Amino acid sequence: MEVKARAPGKIILAGEHAVVHGSTAVAASINLYTYVSLRFPTASGNDDTLKLELKDLSLEFSWPVGRIKQALPDLDSCLASSPTSCPPETMKSIAALVEEQNIPEAETGLAAGVSAFLWLYTSIQRCKPAKVVITSELPLGSGLGSSAALCVSLSAALLALSDSVNLDFSHQGWLMFGESDLELVNKWAFEGEKIIHGRPSGIDNTVSTYGNMIKFRPGDLTRIKSNMPLKMLITNTKVGRNTKALVAGVSERTLRHPKAMAAVFTAVDSISNELATIIQSPVLDDLAITEKEEKLEELMEMNQGLLQCMGVSHSSIETVLRTTLKYKLVTKLTGAGGGGCVLTLLPTLLSETVVDKVIAELESCGFQCLIAGIGGKGTEVSFSGFP
Repeated sequence: MEVKARAPGKIILAGEHAVVHGSTAVAASINLYTYVSLRFPTASGNDDTLKLELKDLSLEFSWPVGRIKQALPDLDSCLASSPTSCPPETMKSIAALVEEQNIPEAETGLAAGVSAFLWLYTSIQRCKPAKVVITSELPLGSGLGSSAALCVSLSAALLALSDSVNLDFSHQGWLMFGESDLELVNKWAFEGEKIIHGRPSGIDNTVSTYGNMIKFRPGDLTRIKSNMPLKMLITNTKVGRNTKALVAGVSERTLRHPKAMAAVFTAVDSISNELATIIQSPVLDDLAITEKEEKLEELMEMNQGLLQCMGVSHSSIETVLRTTLKYKLVTKLTGAGGGGCVLTLLPTLLSETVVDKVIAELESCGFQCLIAGIGGKGTEVSFSGFP
């Protein structure tokens, strides 16, 4: 009996940083996924442990079920159908369970992710023995929503084998959840994100759960649907960045230059709204797609210029900009900036030869390149080993 779940990463197409100051932003799912496989032992098996394997990192953790019950005696008060935040006392007990695993010092950032795993697993499935294997196509900590994709795919897999959702086990291939079940997945994933990030916006897990795109501003989130195929080259500069410090830097600049920065945020708001309108409008033919792509390129270019005004670019980002400009391609940072990932729009009519040349040049700078379709499906599950 096994369930597999997958959930996509995300990019910010427009509006990062400005959204903190009241502007609109647009986020989209990408067809790069995190996968979770959940397998319960057979009835005749005598393995009484919960195992977690992080395949990409060649790490494996395990806890005897009796040890989990001892550490978390109040689990039965939780309901899988009612997502709840992890209480501080429970968090301490979970931290102790994680500490026992002796996570390598180089991977200490993983501790929060393993804690989120334990909270979601024990809240939804209680203390059942199982093996959970996680793999991902998303680079960690690069602004592509890897932690949200983990929390969403994990919540989806756990709920798929609970009594809280209704799915057709006999179906072959990837299955989508119904609307109310997706809402439940999203709420649980958000609880996982809170353990990892403290105060997440909820944007990453929402995009990962539902897929496609969302338009958002503080206190207002709208799901939107793309009506055109979009493909991006995502360049991971591999330069780590401090998101809190970058956000604080924009706020400090706003205090020093309130009028100029207010104009910047207003311009970003217009760009985000225009970009959302273009993406949602119907496409009649190839010419219409080319025209739309040209407009999107101009909007991306303007948005990048405004992000530079905010002081969140970086020499690595500028290297990507210069490299892609040689091939007449438009690029902007995505997410916090200061390194992280950079987006380059790949027009429909662009030749594969040009794409290969761009990638070769960027990789020679030590960057990692990924090609992704934009605005696809959200989380899905598939079953195997059912009678």
